[in-house]
Amino acid sequence: MTIYWGILFTLLGLAVGSFLNVLADRLPNKQSIVAPPSHCPECNKRIRVFDLIPVISYVVLRGRCRYCSQPIPKRTLLVEIAAGLMFLSLYLYFGLSPDLGIALLYFTLLLLILVIDLEHRLILNVIVYPAAVIVLLVNIVFPSPELVPGFLNSLAGGGTGLLLFLLILIVSRGGMGLGDVKMAGLLGLMLGLPLNFVAIFLAVVSGGLIAGASLLFKRKNRRQAIAFGPFLAIGTMAAILWGQLILDWYLGFFAF
Repeated sequence: MTIYWGILFTLLGLAVGSFLNVLADRLPNKQSIVAPPSHCPECNKRIRVFDLIPVISYVVLRGRCRYCSQPIPKRTLLVEIAAGLMFLSLYLYFGLSPDLGIALLYFTLLLLILVIDLEHRLILNVIVYPAAVIVLLVNIVFPSPELVPGFLNSLAGGGTGLLLFLLILIVSRGGMGLGDVKMAGLLGLMLGLPLNFVAIFLAVVSGGLIAGASLLFKRKNRRQAIAFGPFLAIGTMAAILWGQLILDWYLGFFAF
C-alpha cells in the first residue's frame, strides 16, 4: 500500500511541478496563467498535450521544441523532478495525515517562490499576499495538527519576522529587498514563534556559506548581490520538518 501511495504522490508532484513552471514563466511577466495555452516562446507554436507530460516529454524531445528546435529551459525538468521527489518525501515523512496536506501546500508555495526569486530576483506580491491569507485560514480551520502553530502564534511569528527584516532593510540601506521582508512575514505565519527564528537562522547560515564559496571561487564579486529568498524558503522547509529538533538541540547547550 505504501508503494501505491508513493507512486501516486510522486505523479501528483510531477504534475504540480509542471504547473509551477507555468506560474514561474508567466507571473513575473504579469501574464495570464489561463490564456493563451502553453506554447513555445520562440516560435509561438501551441504545445500539444503529449508534449506536456512531465519529465517524459522533456526527455523524448531531448530538451528542445518539437517545431523550432530551440532549447527548453533546464529549469522545466529540474522543477518537475524536484516537485515529484518533494511530494514523495513528504508522504514518506508524514504519512496520510492532515500534516501531510499542510506540508504539501506550504512546500509548494515555497518552491514557487524559490524558483522565481532564483531566476528573476523577485518575490511577487501576487504570490506572497494570497499565500499569507491561505496560511491564516489554515490556522483557523485546522487548529490541531502539529504543523499549525495556532492563529495568535502565527500572527506573532509573522509580525516578528516582518519587523525584524524591516529593521534590517532600514539599517542596510538597500542591502535587502522589500520582497525578503514580506517573505520573512510569510514564513513567520507558517511557523509561528520561535520556529520562525530557526528558519531565519538556517537561511542566514546557508546564505552566508554560499556567498562565501562564491567569493572564494570567484563566481561573484563583492558588489553582486545574491537572492536571499531561496535561502529563506529552504530554511522554512527545514524548520517545518526539523525545527523543533534543531531548537531543542540548541537550547540543550544552555541546560544545567
